[in-house]
Amino acid sequence: MAAPKKSRGPAGGQGRPGRSLALILIIMVALTGGMFLADQPTPRLGIDLAGGTSITLKAQSQPGKPDAINQTNMDTAVGIIERRVNGLGVSEAEVQTQGRDTIVVNIPKGTNSQQAREQVGTTAQLYFRPVLGMAAGGPTPKGTASPSPSGSPKPSASADGEKVSGSSATPSATTTTQGRAVTGALTKDTPSPGASDDPKASKTPPAPADQAGTALEKKFAALDCSTKTGRAAAGANAKPTEPTVACDSTGEAKYILGPAEVSGTDVDGAKGAINQQTGQWIVQMEFTKGGAKKFQKITGRLAQQQAPQNQFAIVLDGEVVSAPYVREALSANAEISGSFDQQSAEDLANVLSYGALPLTFKEQTVTTVTAALGGEQLKAGLIAGAIGLALVVIYLVTYYRGLAFIALLSLLASGILTYTLMSLLGPAIGFALNLPAVCGAIVAIGITADSFIVYFERIRDEIREGRTLRPAVERAWPRARRTILVSDFVSFLAAAVLFVVTVGKVQGFAFTLGLTTLLDVVVVFLFTKPVMTLLARTKFFSSGHPWSGLDPKRLGAKPPLRRSRRVNARTDHPKEA
Repeated sequence: MAAPKKSRGPAGGQGRPGRSLALILIIMVALTGGMFLADQPTPRLGIDLAGGTSITLKAQSQPGKPDAINQTNMDTAVGIIERRVNGLGVSEAEVQTQGRDTIVVNIPKGTNSQQAREQVGTTAQLYFRPVLGMAAGGPTPKGTASPSPSGSPKPSASADGEKVSGSSATPSATTTTQGRAVTGALTKDTPSPGASDDPKASKTPPAPADQAGTALEKKFAALDCSTKTGRAAAGANAKPTEPTVACDSTGEAKYILGPAEVSGTDVDGAKGAINQQTGQWIVQMEFTKGGAKKFQKITGRLAQQQAPQNQFAIVLDGEVVSAPYVREALSANAEISGSFDQQSAEDLANVLSYGALPLTFKEQTVTTVTAALGGEQLKAGLIAGAIGLALVVIYLVTYYRGLAFIALLSLLASGILTYTLMSLLGPAIGFALNLPAVCGAIVAIGITADSFIVYFERIRDEIREGRTLRPAVERAWPRARRTILVSDFVSFLAAAVLFVVTVGKVQGFAFTLGLTTLLDVVVVFLFTKPVMTLLARTKFFSSGHPWSGLDPKRLGAKPPLRRSRRVNARTDHPKEA
């Protein structure tokens, strides 16, 4: 008798159902408590549900660098763009690669989302270039002399509406800007676009350089920064080692710029701050060890020049974002002061800190979802889920009757686990519930219900063979368990493959499907089977009540036939002995 009892224990799989129920209850309480302790009572919503902006950037191949688009540079670019966006205070922005050469930036709705979108659009490299000349942003009229390094520049309205000339005085003891429309400086290492009476420019470059300078002056004269097309073409395909022309962001000024002498990678960090003496906003910069030497070299040369030959331009994506002029040689630390407010100071600091990317990107698509549209999509997803759940409940109640109560309790347990985990995974790994993820959760309702149905049908098969409910529950479990594990393994494998081979929002569907599949195993083993074991001891289920879903008559069981066989076996045994 001992051997059958030992074999029956493992077959049942649940000698003490109370322990399993206590364990899953502890898990649910712990997850719920962690959800509130983390101040995350609801799952984090994706762009398509909460509203926001999704920007797709495609890496552009660079001349002479066929292997520049690689995983290392893409990962570096993702990190820099993420820091730039989050540096503006945009909470929970997502930056991720998609394929080999594409980056997707998701910016949730918020006070700084529009500002962050503008920052994401500026994704090329950052350079510090000496300014050789400047003029108003429109095309230069014929007969007007191009700006000369030795001559005085024409006044131009700055980004703040002020008129600024290269000879303006400044109260700052370091580096000062009155806006973006300022004139430039020429150093001895910079080829001149025109004639100069500066003694340091006496080493005239050879004839090809003069021709290049003439061509640059013609391009500068024809440049029209007042149009978007003109501003986009101004610094396009400019090599860092060659002079170029550029516009400021407002289109009110245009510049002739010398070769880049400091790059964005030489900047260690920058921040907007308030000058304690003047009470004005400034931008404080710090350079790397190598960058400090370069910056000291260029500012040392520019500080020796007379205005307007002591300016340098901070150029991002071929656009001049600031053009301060130098009063003294600087090295590791510097500050830019002028007509800044808090936003403009922080914008410039953000560009300086995170502006240098290893690749050039082109904005492919920009999709904006309003909060109202996101709310409508979320509502539609919830309605679809409610309809799917209602259909499952109707089917269970109609076909399984009392067993539907066990199924509904199991679905509730699965729902609690899924909801709390989704809420906790938001701040933990950045999981966001988007519309495909909602679809995955809806599909999971069917997967979970399928596990219950498998178990219920195994129990019914045992009852049809003439067994009472309690033995039927234990004998049915090993067979149902094997089928459930195989089914869930296939679903999880499909979700894992889908997650690996896809990108973007489809991964949300795959992740949710895989998560709910794992939770289905947990619920069936720790909740459904123990509850079934306990309810099998009640009179309602054990007596085969018509509404229990386990009525032997309705299931077609033939206990008398099975009992007669047992009687015959017992009576024949003594005769044989």
